[in-house]
Amino acid sequence: MRDFIKAMASGIDASDYAIAFTGAGISAESGIPTYRGEDGLWEEYDPHLYAHIRSFLQDSSHYWNFFREVRYPLIKKVRPNKAHLALSEMEALGKLKSVITQNIDGLHQDAGSSAVIELHGTTRRIFCMDCSQEYSMEDAFTILKAKCPPPCPNCEGKLRPDVIFFGEPLDSVVLRAAYEEVKKSDFFLVVGSSLVVYPAAELPVRAKQGGAALAIINKEETQLDHLADYVLHDEAGKVLPQIISRIKRD
Repeated sequence: MRDFIKAMASGIDASDYAIAFTGAGISAESGIPTYRGEDGLWEEYDPHLYAHIRSFLQDSSHYWNFFREVRYPLIKKVRPNKAHLALSEMEALGKLKSVITQNIDGLHQDAGSSAVIELHGTTRRIFCMDCSQEYSMEDAFTILKAKCPPPCPNCEGKLRPDVIFFGEPLDSVVLRAAYEEVKKSDFFLVVGSSLVVYPAAELPVRAKQGGAALAIINKEETQLDHLADYVLHDEAGKVLPQIISRIKRD
C-alpha cells in the first residue's frame, strides 16, 4: 500500500485538474447501506415498488413510508467519514477541483466540499410537482407525520424528493456539468463505486480517453480496473487520509 499512497499523492500533486467520482461505497463507511449486494437495501425493499417513477406516480405512499421509516432516520443519524473529510481537505488544499457523486445523502457538503455535482439528485430537497415550492427534508417529515403521502402545504399538490428515480433520465444540465468537469480533468479519482450504473460509469472511461490518469479506490474489483493507472481494493477512509498526509508532507 505504501507504494500506492506515494504514487497517488505524487500524481494528484502534479495534476492541474484532479476530480473525484464517488459512489455508494464511500457512504457505506458512514453507515449507509449500499443498494446492491448481499446486505443491500434492494434485498429488503423492492426497487420497482419503492424507487421507480412509475410506482411513485401511481401510489407515492410506498416511497414516503420508506422515507419515514428508513431514509430520514438514517440521513439524520449519519455523519461524514474520514474519506469525505479527506476529499474536502484535498479541495481546500487546491488539489481537487470538484466531486461528482452518485450519492443522494449530502455527506460531501456536510464534510465541507463546495464543488459537488450530484448526478442522482439529493434526498435532502423536496419539491411540489404542481407548484414547484421547495421544502427541506425536515419539512417533509413533519408533514408526513400528519398525512401519508404528504401534501404540499402551499397547494395540496404532490410532493417528491429531488432525486432521480429508476425509469427517469439524469438531469441534462447536471450531466452536462459533469461531462465538462471530465473534459477538463487530468486526474480522475474513483472512490467507492462499483462502476456498474450507467451513464455515470461512463465518466471514468471518458476521462481516460481524454488523457487523464485514472485511479480507483474500492473495496471490491470493478469492471474498469484494467483501465486504471492506480487500483487499490480497500476502504477509502483508510487510504485517502494517508494520501492527504503524503501530499502535505511533500
